[in-house]
Amino acid sequence: MTLTQSDIDSELAHIRDAYDKARAEGAPAADHPPRDFPPYRSSVLRHPEQPLVAVRGDPETVELHTPVFGHTDITAIDNDLTAQHQGEPLGERITVSGRLLDSRGRPVRGQLIELWQANASGRYAHLRDQHPAPLDPNFTGVGRTLTGDDGSYRFTTIKPGAYPWRNHENAWRPAHLHFSVFGSAFTQRLVTQMYFPGDPLFGYDPILQSVTDPSARQRLVAAYDHALSQPEWSLGYHWDIVLDGPSATWIEEGR
Repeated sequence: MTLTQSDIDSELAHIRDAYDKARAEGAPAADHPPRDFPPYRSSVLRHPEQPLVAVRGDPETVELHTPVFGHTDITAIDNDLTAQHQGEPLGERITVSGRLLDSRGRPVRGQLIELWQANASGRYAHLRDQHPAPLDPNFTGVGRTLTGDDGSYRFTTIKPGAYPWRNHENAWRPAHLHFSVFGSAFTQRLVTQMYFPGDPLFGYDPILQSVTDPSARQRLVAAYDHALSQPEWSLGYHWDIVLDGPSATWIEEGR
């Protein structure tokens, strides 16, 4: 049986109603989604099948060191995805900037932020993406940078297009950027997604809607920032990544 958008909408509405009821009864906000989220059909395949096991005993059995990286690992154009090929990529040029913050709002400096995305037509430059949208020979869709002393990062890129996926019939993902953070204070790469304001596909997307708390979900949406826009060059968007605490950015934990 092929699932329709109506089926997904019904499941999402049921989950929202249950969440709203739980919150009204005093349950805490769910800043992060459950590992298994029924409307997002493949979520069950994206984490270990068995419960995680805490490591006890000899500390040498776990990794003791964080990734090592520095300015020598970053080139001058790694954060400009529009300048990595000989020609200009197609699409709307954008500047995305923000800060990496800890739970108290303090900047986190010297951390590696990576970005990857689809091109303006909604296609990724990898073999598994075979949907009939054009590739752009001047756009690979991958960049990285280090955060500054004030925790800031900055990318110049192309606004990605929406794209279809096979979660259900006529399923489309809203335009988004993938971010990952490698930090000197943690050994695991943190992965999240940034969205663009006013996208009409938000309500139809079970991945975004798996973040059931509206405030946590809104924190994934960048704000248009005219001060970041470059005259006759690019539109600007501001988006902060918060690592922990009540304002933490959703992280793709276990997916």
